[in-house]
Amino acid sequence: MPKESLNNLQAFVTVARERNFTRAAAQLGVSRSALSHAMRALEARLGVRLLTRTTRSVSPTEAGQRLLNAIGPRLDEIELELGALSDTRDKPAGTVRITTHDHAINTVLWPRLLPLLKRYPDVHVEFCVDYGLTDIAAQRFDAGVRLGDQVAQDMIAVRIAPDLRMAVAGAPDYLAGRPMPATPDDLAGHRCINLRLPTHGGLYAWEFERGDQKLSVRVEGQVTFNHAAQMLRAANDGLGLTYLPLDVLQPGIDAGRLVPVLESWWPVFPGYHLYYPSHRQIAPALALVIEALRCRPA
Repeated sequence: MPKESLNNLQAFVTVARERNFTRAAAQLGVSRSALSHAMRALEARLGVRLLTRTTRSVSPTEAGQRLLNAIGPRLDEIELELGALSDTRDKPAGTVRITTHDHAINTVLWPRLLPLLKRYPDVHVEFCVDYGLTDIAAQRFDAGVRLGDQVAQDMIAVRIAPDLRMAVAGAPDYLAGRPMPATPDDLAGHRCINLRLPTHGGLYAWEFERGDQKLSVRVEGQVTFNHAAQMLRAANDGLGLTYLPLDVLQPGIDAGRLVPVLESWWPVFPGYHLYYPSHRQIAPALALVIEALRCRPA
């Protein structure tokens, strides 16, 4: 059956229920003659008579009543569902799944999304902490959050945080009696706390820059983690030098629990961006999340 017949079916249901072309035409917002023509076309297409017409009334035939009983409730369900979808514009609902880092959750996502979650109780957010470069389409995530230089070019990216500075620090008792590193190459003589990435199981190489110089250094040490919180704890416990965002290390540096190392080499990376597939229609709940996280000029 041609797609345009769905409109004719809705028109038929209205006529059969109202048993009057004039009232049905008023409900549908069409002329009486156009409605009568649509009914004749539907009957011709189906090859059966659906309505019995007289000068004073209209009523469904046996075939028409059978059709009315079959499709009337279903069209009502469709109408109700469309109405429910329209309601989501005023009352957004649904789950937004985001793959991200724990640092991004603590510093950006949670502080900005908490007010939204309190305002919209039917909006749910699921955070998945993952240090790998997750394929959000394959893993059925709505969005991902990574540093700007890690976002694939076929994604729509929205900046949600300022640039991020990485830093190196160690506990005073670890550094006591050891030479302070002057260049990243000096890290070869130190115990360092490693981060293992899920992608291919490799260890993260520490990146440095000073002026036009950029270095990537593989380090070694006694302990390796796949989570930043444990790396910070190991550094505080004197197990070696760690490489983490400066805002994570700063409280320990200010309190004297940690000593900054190689400050002139600390690199700056593009800040966190939220990204999602360019071909995906944005659901109302995701649209709210994007606007809540969007980085705006001070």
